[in-house]
Amino acid sequence: MIEVRHLTKRYGDTLAVDDLNFTIEKGRIYGFLGPNGAGKSTTMNIITGYLASTDGSVTINGHDILEDAEAAKKNIGYLPELPPLYFDMTVKEYLAFAAELKKIPKAERKNQISRVSATTKLDAVQNRLIKNLSKGYRQRVGLAQALLGSPEILILDEPTVGLDPKQILEIRDLIKELGKEHTVILSSHILSEISAVCDYVLILSHGKLVASDTPDNLERLAAGSNSLLMKVKGEKDTIRKDLETIEGVTGVEMSYDSDEELWKTKVSIQENVDIREKVFYAMAKANCPIYEMQVKRVSLEDVFLEITEGEKKKSTGKQERSQWKPVEDKSSETEKSEKTEKASDKKEGDQS
Repeated sequence: MIEVRHLTKRYGDTLAVDDLNFTIEKGRIYGFLGPNGAGKSTTMNIITGYLASTDGSVTINGHDILEDAEAAKKNIGYLPELPPLYFDMTVKEYLAFAAELKKIPKAERKNQISRVSATTKLDAVQNRLIKNLSKGYRQRVGLAQALLGSPEILILDEPTVGLDPKQILEIRDLIKELGKEHTVILSSHILSEISAVCDYVLILSHGKLVASDTPDNLERLAAGSNSLLMKVKGEKDTIRKDLETIEGVTGVEMSYDSDEELWKTKVSIQENVDIREKVFYAMAKANCPIYEMQVKRVSLEDVFLEITEGEKKKSTGKQERSQWKPVEDKSSETEKSEKTEKASDKKEGDQS
């Protein structure tokens, strides 16, 4: 549906978006995750045609966002971080105005406004002035205008920013419902929101795409995602030797806690392997009592912090490497090569 290739955006000497490459497929909810200033909003503004890129291309259902803007934009419903609302209009007036701007045929406007109002639960406030609505309802009005014209793709920039907890849950539920009929792209720096709503996550840092996969895969593939944390009493060499002989153990790290006189031990283990029972019996046999044992579960927050901190150190010139290994683009190399060649041929043709 959307292909982004070598997308770059500069503001003077500042590189806001740095050679982004990704593909958005139909029928998923995608999350752009990253700290403030990572390039999320800039990327979304370029995809929607509100902003021109310095280099690279965005293609939506085969239409270039710059060369065939009108055809490309017909596929998109956009909700900016600050919804473009007119506070002195009623909800009904505003949606009628938005439908006219989108060139929806007059005969279809009434039905479309009724449909999007029902979807976003705005029927009860149709005749109220927008300035008298709560922030949550204003966000719903913004979503309703994005839905007008039945776009295949919804792009939502920080859709829950400034809402209270109840309103956040309501908007999240609404986005999940919308995801059944639309491809949804939303940006957020709220980790719990991405985990709760999205099928696929793209993590941006300093304008670069540093990782992309499902939330579950990102958590599973992170460094130390499958490990056992323990406090054990006994001889260091004995503990290490007996743990390393257990099937499924890939590494043992130990440090001494002089206050408790115990060895703090991290046991790295293979994916989907539970070795707690084997560890218990091995330590009991070695006369090394276990004072504490817990499985470490890595959250999306841990993944996010590890990746973005690694990028931060890279950008400041520090060579300390994160243990995280970003997930590679799943597209075949042949397919990528063909698309690059086509794009190159097209540019050469335009220049000639």
